Amino acid sequence: MSTTTPPRTDAADAADGARRTYLVKTLGCQMNVHDSEHMAGMLEQAGYVAASPQDAAEEAADIIVINTCAVRENAADKLYGNLGRLAGAKRSRPGMQIAVGGCLAQKDRAGIVERAPWVDVVFGTHNLDALPVLLERARHNQRAEVEIAESLQVFPSTLPTRRESVYAGWVSISVGCNNTCTFCIVPHLRGKERDRRPGEILAEVGALVDQGAIEVTLLGQNVNSYGVEFGDRGAFGKLLRAAGAIEGLERLRFTSPHPAAFTDDVIAAMAETPTVMPQLHMPLQSGSDRILRAMRRSYRSEKFLGILDRVRAAMPDAAITTDIIVGFPGETEEDFAETLRVVEASRFASAFTFQYSQRPGTPAADLPDQLPKEVVQERYQRLTDLQDRIALEESRAQVGRTVEVLVAEGEGRKDGATHRVTGRAADNRLVHLALPAGLAEEHQPRPGDLVTVTVTRAAPYHLVADSALDPVPAFAVRRTRAGDAWASRTAGGDHGAGDAAAAGGCGTGASGPTGPVVLGLPTLGRPAH
Repeated sequence: MSTTTPPRTDAADAADGARRTYLVKTLGCQMNVHDSEHMAGMLEQAGYVAASPQDAAEEAADIIVINTCAVRENAADKLYGNLGRLAGAKRSRPGMQIAVGGCLAQKDRAGIVERAPWVDVVFGTHNLDALPVLLERARHNQRAEVEIAESLQVFPSTLPTRRESVYAGWVSISVGCNNTCTFCIVPHLRGKERDRRPGEILAEVGALVDQGAIEVTLLGQNVNSYGVEFGDRGAFGKLLRAAGAIEGLERLRFTSPHPAAFTDDVIAAMAETPTVMPQLHMPLQSGSDRILRAMRRSYRSEKFLGILDRVRAAMPDAAITTDIIVGFPGETEEDFAETLRVVEASRFASAFTFQYSQRPGTPAADLPDQLPKEVVQERYQRLTDLQDRIALEESRAQVGRTVEVLVAEGEGRKDGATHRVTGRAADNRLVHLALPAGLAEEHQPRPGDLVTVTVTRAAPYHLVADSALDPVPAFAVRRTRAGDAWASRTAGGDHGAGDAAAAGGCGTGASGPTGPVVLGLPTLGRPAH
């Protein structure tokens, strides 16, 4: 097994004495984003520094790591598109190394080097800790190094971590999944579920809060099955209550649960813990009971709708989002009509909608009655049209409401042109908000601060709050220690956050000017296809 903390070697210094730079690119889900934070932390512990924002944008780094996804059909296309572009950069940059990790690396293994022989390192989901050693070995041996472990070597949360954000953070409560959904390759690539002990999780949440974070998201492939490994089926509800009680934490979220294991004690914990936000991501996948059975999703549409009813009864303002697959093998027009029925009844704030694609290694890939592309596309369009209408209606219902927005860094791409700032409301809706004219710089909200505004306009997947511009402004800024932490980090020239030296994954120091680059991470809105 690779050592987690390799000795400092000349990898830390180029010929002219400058420290070698790195860039981590992330393809995929929130779990991948958090894994990328671990990769960045290990590289910094080994002596590398993050590339500057300009160099990152130009992919001008000594080490480029691509953390891959294998869930979507175009995952391989994205990887090899990136690798093809980087081949030229590597030719013009002596000593540059390219590493590929994540789910697609776990799946394709040495095939990546066979297809892209300029790749230096391939490592899998079970041995993130091997990255620095493999880079050094590849440099020393002048050949590609491929190391794929078959089972988890080191729990990722014990690895050094370089946090992307100082005011909000991810905390893994488990890795892997025990479900057997026929369309999903994740259990094959991530392994069986492994749960962390509650004390370790709470300690990490507490450490994040001590560093300035006021929002934490608990991560797992199936968070509400948490505790099965150590024999406590009520563990997730207890964990929500305990984490939510940590002093200084203001917002607690989690993703993703599974409808089959979602229990009323979790709903009660959400409703009774003020810091748990009124937001729930509940994957539907299909509204047809026949298709759910073929998917091996161990719930039916009425159970799903019943969960939503109970959540809304306990938290009337909850925003619920979902995942839906269109065109699963054998899906008939009647099956699809059932999906439309359930979506209409569910009133989702947003949905991640996917066209089914065959993933080699999954049972569904070998099922008969694979649907023609044109049929899937036409159904997909009808579904997204319906969800766009529902999302707009749900957003319009927010107009006139007063919301508290946690200001974010970099979420509003047009903020410079519109003179707005952007953040998330408690229910995780994206809000673009105006600032009062002439607001002094010392009173302007920073990332991590909380702003109270009134929603004035709605779009399907975002809200606009220009109440600060009204004759009688509805606008208030609450400066937070998270905003203070962001300002302190920024003043120090660092645009990432974390601790590359602490093995606990959540220290106080940070170095280097940028965090991992995220490519294609879904946000709560209609995804791009």
